[in-house]
Amino acid sequence: MGFAGAMVVAMAVDALLGWPSPLFAWIGHPVTWLGRLIAGIDTGWNRASAPPVLRRAAGIAGTLLVIALAVALGWLLQSLLQFLFPWVWIQIALVGVLAWPLVALRSLHDHVAAVANPLQGGDIASAREAVARIVGRDPAALDEAGIARAAIESLAENASDGIVAPVLWGALFGLPGILGYKAINTLDSMIGHRSERHEAFGWAAARIDDVANFIPSRLTGFLFVVLAPKRSEALSCMTRDARRHRSPNAGWPEAAMAGALRVRLSGPRIYHGSATDEPWLNEGARDPLAADIVEGLTIYRRAMLLLAGVLAILAFA
Repeated sequence: MGFAGAMVVAMAVDALLGWPSPLFAWIGHPVTWLGRLIAGIDTGWNRASAPPVLRRAAGIAGTLLVIALAVALGWLLQSLLQFLFPWVWIQIALVGVLAWPLVALRSLHDHVAAVANPLQGGDIASAREAVARIVGRDPAALDEAGIARAAIESLAENASDGIVAPVLWGALFGLPGILGYKAINTLDSMIGHRSERHEAFGWAAARIDDVANFIPSRLTGFLFVVLAPKRSEALSCMTRDARRHRSPNAGWPEAAMAGALRVRLSGPRIYHGSATDEPWLNEGARDPLAADIVEGLTIYRRAMLLLAGVLAILAFA
């Protein structure tokens, strides 16, 4: 089966429909289903009284269980489709429809645009409220540049995590690939952070997520570079500054976007009342403004179209 073609279908359906609110109210969303499973394992297996080595072992077991269940479900659904529908084009269409909710193409665009629109109109309060839905930093401390920076960073990083990575794994392995990746990514977002509760229990989730996003993050960065107004500046910024980021992967799309927009990203910020002194990406450039979010969204849309075009070529080849 042409899994690349199925991912084009998934991207097209999501771009047109997103995940409609009535559908969410009726059945929820696959990520929320995964979230309930992970939360249950975290509650039941992550014992604060256990020594760190046992908490790490429990976290490894829980992480592998969630990923295995997601992959097994994907394999079962895909095998069932191949058995019931011997026509390849029908298989491609159905796999694409089933993969559709796992591609956050429209959702990401709409959430970032919801920050840009009030910020362009000078409504800082509404822009802060909108950016708080997509980043973890304290919105009350953000001025226009801080809001724009947070929105652009979220756009760049989530283009990799929310679209390029699931689509890439789906193009390689079909439903087992995309479901397995979403399990990995959801595990990392829920238990993969360095808090007292999850330092040991979420160790495996964070490490596996780093591996799963290694290639997609760099591919996303190169997509932004190709579509930058000045490719050489974007490429130079990405290759120079990507490794300065605290994440081994997020720095690639963020640094590429910083170079493409000729603004500085990352830098010091406040999380939950605590200041963190993060290094700048594209240090020396100007601070971003609302118009830069809009330009970033344009680069994002073109990058996703380019990705879909490459996948379509691979499918027909």
